[in-house]
Amino acid sequence: MPTFMHGAAVWDVACPQRPSRVAGLTMAGFRIRELDALRMVPHPAVTLVLEFGAGSPVLDCAPGQQQRGSIVAGPGLGSGGAVRARGENVECVQVRLSPVIARAILGVAPADLDGAVVPLGDLWGREASRIREQLGDVLSWQDRFALTDALLARRHEAGPPVDPEVAWAWHRIVVSRGLTRVDGLAAEVGWSRKRLWSRFRSQLGLPPKRAVKLVRFDHAAHRLVAGESAAEVAADTGYADQSHLHRDVMAFTGATPATVAGEPFLAVDDIAWPSRGTTAFFTSSGSSGSLPSGHGSSRRTSERQRVCAGHPPAGIR
Repeated sequence: MPTFMHGAAVWDVACPQRPSRVAGLTMAGFRIRELDALRMVPHPAVTLVLEFGAGSPVLDCAPGQQQRGSIVAGPGLGSGGAVRARGENVECVQVRLSPVIARAILGVAPADLDGAVVPLGDLWGREASRIREQLGDVLSWQDRFALTDALLARRHEAGPPVDPEVAWAWHRIVVSRGLTRVDGLAAEVGWSRKRLWSRFRSQLGLPPKRAVKLVRFDHAAHRLVAGESAAEVAADTGYADQSHLHRDVMAFTGATPATVAGEPFLAVDDIAWPSRGTTAFFTSSGSSGSLPSGHGSSRRTSERQRVCAGHPPAGIR
């Protein structure tokens, strides 16, 4: 079990040896002796934390508001720097769900979470307690991952899918790393702008414009963590200038780009989420999906027609 060390943070991190059977789902395991006011940096996925250890993670969501134990939160958890995590002797499996599959697995649409951190028991009832007991009973992280994957796969198979047009719009936003022009998405799927905006938000939990900004921010933030300069990141990730990047980072995290570059929540991703494809469709190799070579309009139209007919993009398992 690799150990992640970043400043004062010392965490044991486990990763599944096999990809999930559900496209758009990834997970990692954490054992943390002391978790001290960790800033939760917004991410374009639905976050599911399944805790089972002797201690319990505590999320400070706002002055006087806390959530303990297993939780669910929609895309953009921690926006504005409003959420901090702490605790002692924390053991948990953290799952990242593409918003496209979250409704089927959770039993509610991400929009129904209303931007809040929700106790898992409020959604799953006794099943939340059972999964906690089962995770605590097994001895290896790989068995915990297998148990979690089996549970989430069953829920995914039984749950309702999102509209194929909505899935396609999300796919386009993700593979472009937030550089898609949102005004063109409705035309691509053959819907009115009003219809796409309404369905997208109700099924995925955020409007298309917010999704574009969040995906773009996530890509830029990881490049800052990798050591690239703010000026270089701004120029390469679709921001008008460095000041534009600074404003976006402040809006999402409540911190400057220089501070975000040192956040453990992001720095651990190279160990915990090596593919970082959690928000997209997945290929059979586990990397995030992409449009076929030659992004020509005919190829893109063909891919869109496949997805809107209920099929995943070519090459997606």
